[in-house]
Amino acid sequence: MPVVTFPYGKEMLEYAIPDARFKGQLVSQMHHYKAAASQEELVKQSLEHPIGTPKLSVMAEGKKKVLIIASDHTRPVPSKFIIPPMLAEIRKGNPQADVTILVATGVHRETTKEELIDKFGPGIVKNEKIIIHDSVTSPTVNLGKLPSGGDIIINKLAIETDLLVSEGFIEPHFFAGFSGGRKSVLPGIVNRETVLYNHNADFISSPYARTGVVEDNPVHIDMLYAARTARLAFICNVVINAQKEVIFAVSGDADLAHRAGREFLAAKCQVDAIPADIVISTNGGYPLDQNIYQAVKGMTAAEATVKKGGVIIMLAYSNDGHGGESFFNTFKQEKNLVRMTETFLKTPKNKTIVDQWESQILSRVLQHAKIIYISSLPDDMIKEFQMIPAHSIEEAMKKAEELVGNPNAAITAIPDGIAVIVKSAG
Repeated sequence: MPVVTFPYGKEMLEYAIPDARFKGQLVSQMHHYKAAASQEELVKQSLEHPIGTPKLSVMAEGKKKVLIIASDHTRPVPSKFIIPPMLAEIRKGNPQADVTILVATGVHRETTKEELIDKFGPGIVKNEKIIIHDSVTSPTVNLGKLPSGGDIIINKLAIETDLLVSEGFIEPHFFAGFSGGRKSVLPGIVNRETVLYNHNADFISSPYARTGVVEDNPVHIDMLYAARTARLAFICNVVINAQKEVIFAVSGDADLAHRAGREFLAAKCQVDAIPADIVISTNGGYPLDQNIYQAVKGMTAAEATVKKGGVIIMLAYSNDGHGGESFFNTFKQEKNLVRMTETFLKTPKNKTIVDQWESQILSRVLQHAKIIYISSLPDDMIKEFQMIPAHSIEEAMKKAEELVGNPNAAITAIPDGIAVIVKSAG
């Protein structure tokens, strides 16, 4: 009887699945990938050999102001290994450079000081100038129009700098194709209005706005254009394993380096769907499973392999609650999922509401399969999202068997739902 391990918050939960019912696991090859060098060395090597640009030290020469865009608390970016060598390279090129780290929150909440220390380390937090972007209150500049017609309204600091660079990590993303690269700018440091336009219902409903897809993806096209318009000159992005350790790093041009990173990633994390009546998935544990909002990502991996009318068992500790007031209120106020989706699709791009995209995708998943949600949250909150609460895998499995009407229903496991690109059987 195979035992599968699932990350849940900062813990690991094990569950034994009967051989006769176990269809298989969908696991990225990177789960057991051994890097050729240490985390520090991989980042330094990428900075020594940038793709499509000069070295960062050369680009920093003569640049008085340098702005580094850094990811926020919702991303497990190992900034402790990225920011120090980037700072060293910048100051190697210009020791007098005025360097600012701008935390790219997108439309997320503000990153706390404790989270900054956990992310960067106490030395960086104490000695460097760190500013947290706010999509509503930060001073902004309008740089014109996106290809889709939306306004590019960006944090003023990004325009006032002489050199704009970013750090980040590359993972499969459920509607942008991949995270990292251009996403540092949009949605990272733009005004809420720009984020909402980019995440409109038409784009989200596009068959190209899916995990691992960038070709013809309208979300990606706008994001890359915004990064180019903002003059994002250099990125340092990493790929991490299940232990959140750097196993690959790329530096250089915002598009070319990112392409190299996502090609490495896709070659190792694309898996074929294994259709089953019951699929168990996660959001990779902390910090990515802090709320329901983020957990929708892991659900989409299960969506691609669970049979129509089947059951997804989703594990997400959700210590940060639902993750979005508008997201929560949408499900609280509208119980008809078909009508909810129709309302989104009728909403003009420039009238997109906060978290509409997450509601749209969760609604889509719920119309495909039932979801049993294992978390630390009150049952009533889970039910508002039309999901079924559970407090252990064992309890969830009993409920799933009842829902599909088969105590011997086939089971597929996805230990980390955001680490794989599931090639749908359909």
